[in-house]
Amino acid sequence: MDFARETSRRKPASVREPFVIGAVLELGLCLDLTTAAGIEWVRIAYDSLAISAAAGGVTMPANSEDGLRRNLDCAVIRRLHSILEAQGLPAVDAVKGVFTEGKPIYPGAGFDEKTHIQIVIRNQNCIKGLFRVSGVRNKPRESQRYLKR
Repeated sequence: MDFARETSRRKPASVREPFVIGAVLELGLCLDLTTAAGIEWVRIAYDSLAISAAAGGVTMPANSEDGLRRNLDCAVIRRLHSILEAQGLPAVDAVKGVFTEGKPIYPGAGFDEKTHIQIVIRNQNCIKGLFRVSGVRNKPRESQRYLKR
């Protein structure tokens, strides 16, 4: 809901009425960027992209400084998909990664205020169901009454 609300405030607004949907997913063959194996696959794809760019005299794409436009990351993941296809390996159904964004939640914290997990579904058969989430409350301070010191 936070992301939808932030997007609705951007100019021009691409979201007019923010809401949350839920999904039942089966990730299938998942490129999981929370694992050492997933990270290694992406590292290999980056190296391949960098070699091709250098050989062709092409500038590598770059991620934006604010972290919102991830052109390099997107190009690397696309390269990985093309490597798998070229080698006759099965296509990835889903990609899962952790994104750390925002400011630390307290001085010296290892937790940032907008850290989240994103899942990209490439194979629509992995989507088993969708539903609109009703009654979403976006008031984390409400939970403070349950915390005892």
